[in-house]
Amino acid sequence: MKCSEEIIGLYERHAEEFNRDRSRTLQEKVWLDRFISLVRPSGVVLDIGCGMAEPIARYLLDAGFQVVGIDSSPTLIQLAEARFPGSEWIVADMRQLELGRSFHGILAWDSFFHLRQSDQRDMFPRFASHAAPGAPLMFTSGPAHGEATGSYCGEPLYHGSLSPAEYESLLASNGFDVLAHVANDPDCGEHTVWLARFGQVEGAAQPPN
Repeated sequence: MKCSEEIIGLYERHAEEFNRDRSRTLQEKVWLDRFISLVRPSGVVLDIGCGMAEPIARYLLDAGFQVVGIDSSPTLIQLAEARFPGSEWIVADMRQLELGRSFHGILAWDSFFHLRQSDQRDMFPRFASHAAPGAPLMFTSGPAHGEATGSYCGEPLYHGSLSPAEYESLLASNGFDVLAHVANDPDCGEHTVWLARFGQVEGAAQPPN
């Protein structure tokens, strides 16, 4: 789908609208709490597709974690910097992510699923190269293999997904253990969520149910 190549431009063109429209109500709270229960105290979380840092990065910061946020939209990154100048905000395309350091948690909420299927496959080695031992990885996907086109501000908005079996295979082959997976979670706005952990260590805490 051609619109898969327009995601970066779309979010930059409509950054102010997205800042206005993005709900600050944290329907993701249960999943975020499961995620941060696996991050070491005061650890550093890499937020991939951080947008303008609200509400998710704010929640992580308020919980006592450090955040490094990346987003392809310069305008959204500027908004994040203005709100949280003590954190690190980077304009970057996740498909070329190569920060040369590891993090205590990696989050790609409502961002990773805008990539084409081939680009999603290529992300798993990048996740692994940025994950410290025991770091959780959480991302949202579609519930099944396929592509879909929504819309935002009158423009087509691409979503892609692999099959659950392929995500499981990619996670395993890149050193991640799946801890939880819920398709179309009715308690989280029908999000399909994956929570995994890199280099599971013996005796490590498990996420609360």
